[in-house]
Amino acid sequence: MGNRKPFAVVLLCFLLTVVAAMPPAEHVEPVHDGAMSTYMVHIASSHSPRATRNTARLTRAYTSFLRDTLPTGMNVPAPNILYSYAHAMTGFAARLTARQAAHLEAQPSVLAVIPDGLYELHTTLSSSFLGLTPSSPLMVESNGASDVVIGVLDTGIYPKDRASFAADPWMTPPPRSFRGGCVSTPDFNATEYCNNKLVGAKFFHNGHVAMMSHMTGLAPASRSPLDVDGHGTHCASIAAGAPVPNANLFGFARGTAMGTASGARIASYNVCGGGCTSSDILAGIDEAIADKVDILSISIGLNVTHLFSDPMMTGAFRAVRQGIFVSAAAGNMGPDKATVKNLAPWVCTVGASSMDREFRAPVVLGDGRTFTGYSLYSGPDPYGTMIPLVYSGDAGSDACEAGKLDPSKVAGKIVVCAAGGAAQGWAVKQAGGVGAILASRPAYGGYAEAEAHLLPAVSVTHAEAVEIAKYTQTPNPVARISYFSSVTGVVDPPSPRVLSFSSRGPSRAAPEILKPDIIAPGVQILAAWTGEKSPSQLDVDRRRVEFNIISGTSMATPQVSGIAALLKVARPEWSPAAIKSALMTTAYNVDSSGGVIKDMATGKEAGPFQLGAGHVDPNRALDPGLVYDAGEDDYISFLCALGYTPPMIAIFTGGSPVMDICSKRQHIAVGDHNYPAFSVVFKSYDEKVTQRRVVRNVGSNVNAVYTLGYRASPSGWSGIVDPPKLVFDAQHQTMEYTVTFSLVLSEASNSSETEAHSALVWTDGEHKVVSPIVLTWPAPSPTVAAM
Repeated sequence: MGNRKPFAVVLLCFLLTVVAAMPPAEHVEPVHDGAMSTYMVHIASSHSPRATRNTARLTRAYTSFLRDTLPTGMNVPAPNILYSYAHAMTGFAARLTARQAAHLEAQPSVLAVIPDGLYELHTTLSSSFLGLTPSSPLMVESNGASDVVIGVLDTGIYPKDRASFAADPWMTPPPRSFRGGCVSTPDFNATEYCNNKLVGAKFFHNGHVAMMSHMTGLAPASRSPLDVDGHGTHCASIAAGAPVPNANLFGFARGTAMGTASGARIASYNVCGGGCTSSDILAGIDEAIADKVDILSISIGLNVTHLFSDPMMTGAFRAVRQGIFVSAAAGNMGPDKATVKNLAPWVCTVGASSMDREFRAPVVLGDGRTFTGYSLYSGPDPYGTMIPLVYSGDAGSDACEAGKLDPSKVAGKIVVCAAGGAAQGWAVKQAGGVGAILASRPAYGGYAEAEAHLLPAVSVTHAEAVEIAKYTQTPNPVARISYFSSVTGVVDPPSPRVLSFSSRGPSRAAPEILKPDIIAPGVQILAAWTGEKSPSQLDVDRRRVEFNIISGTSMATPQVSGIAALLKVARPEWSPAAIKSALMTTAYNVDSSGGVIKDMATGKEAGPFQLGAGHVDPNRALDPGLVYDAGEDDYISFLCALGYTPPMIAIFTGGSPVMDICSKRQHIAVGDHNYPAFSVVFKSYDEKVTQRRVVRNVGSNVNAVYTLGYRASPSGWSGIVDPPKLVFDAQHQTMEYTVTFSLVLSEASNSSETEAHSALVWTDGEHKVVSPIVLTWPAPSPTVAAM
């Protein structure tokens, strides 16, 4: 390819709205000199007003607090309170100068002052792929979860003429415990749009409006529950959309689209109307807790190292304490390590997997070679004729940037773009091209994204794009893009696989807590869509559709939310932690060919940092045998083990700092948290690490006896379990055990590997309770390696 620029590939974006996450701050720092910024002020409960849903009363109280706390000379410019929180946190969000914020943080009554930040927004087949048919055990025992309200924190909802959010005549009013409702605005008629299916629709935009005042490039803030983006509508219908026959996108994925818990109710909280700020998200969680939703589905995330710096995780703590199950997206920053978001052990963090369906559009070259492309193009059939082919680097722009392609070199040709998606396809069309072949990221390995293009365009893997680009350097290169089709059932390679973009562990906040927790279908999901944005998400695209097909951990998360809703009805006595435990210990790790689930990025077997405990299996979760439970006291012990101070812990609990809160927990390690997985971090080769667990028998046999096994024989390490047998009876339904892990020095120190994984399995002959194990250790130094 001569002296041209290297074949570069830019990052494909799988989010509908992507914004740069502001770095979390543990201490208040000036954000804009002389300007006001938004801060969340956590107040000790002994200095806070009594919790109430009367936000005006709370705001008056906190306004008085600011007036009394700030010195006279520091009241200009005057602080402005955006939100007063009573449930997701204790305190308020306000516009303050950096000097005012620093003064507040120094007060004994203030636990912390945290700057506002921006979070990222992270079906016809998925329900059947999950085994959730009308006659499946979980669907039968849960009765469709009709008494469950799933709160969706996202970009809002678009119910206009959307059958996914219509209430069937048989639907009764929402449960009396639900206290929410719908808010009317000029473009959202609550009386018309809300019903016994869509029982809540609210919006929170104050934080975004305030941030727009000093940041350019942000979209205008939405002042309505109406979703003009599409992401929230898509996620809500995946979680609990009503069955809609003959749903499809341009004929693709035709079938009955339905939510995972299609009988459940939906309460939508628009916290990302233009951008997802911490203060708006926290306001949405605060309202959802007050409304008494049963499940919170949050396909949003923030890069943080410390949990107390993540307002969404502190708000989720309060929600879980109220019995609300919280599922959250792992993020779309894979395949890089340590990119997973939503790291708290009290939330269920969901990665994304593939299904047994692909939207293929083969590319045939003039030399006879055929490559598998992927596309959702719906225009005139492009097949049948060979068309001249050109590489984008020879036409002015490697990445097919708009306005940079030379029409004289592109017109009438198929262009091989070194990167891109629908936007690059449009750029080719603008320059006169008649087709496009778009390269995926090199790190994505075997993954390429199908998109709703405006011209015949396909995505191919990076390796295949390189081969096609090389072919363009031969005399008279030609190609044709063949017929677009859906392939369902037997696909090669087998499914499920961990999707390349799905964020990976280990956790930055607590490596001893395995994240992600689980994977669920997150690629090419058909679900409801907004009437305000095109399926390609390009402004130039005037097409409007009722359903769209998109991918991301955002799409996997509401599937787990729906499963949790079904389990909450079928097993009402289970806590959020017990539900998550059941999901994790019954997950599977075998693909459709009988082999271990693979990582699409590498083609190798996926480990716990890629798929967590495995792929969710809803029906097996109904009867897990044993559960690892946890509650507020366990989470406080976990925070103490992390070394958090009493004021930091009070941010989560909402109480005043208790100075001796950790004194009785001094011997509890982070790895002792009662989690359904083991993540063991060795600091040296000769270290022994002991972790403690407690399990509760929830099977039908009160006299069950569980014996120990491993899913794979340990190599390079050992684990001693005490006791090796768990014997339950009517008086003893809870049992404790410990595992002491150690490395085999000769194997670990002489290996280039620094990670091993297996699984601990308890079985009573009927149940298999599987807990993944992942061990990491330092890379050997030259001295150790020479021993």
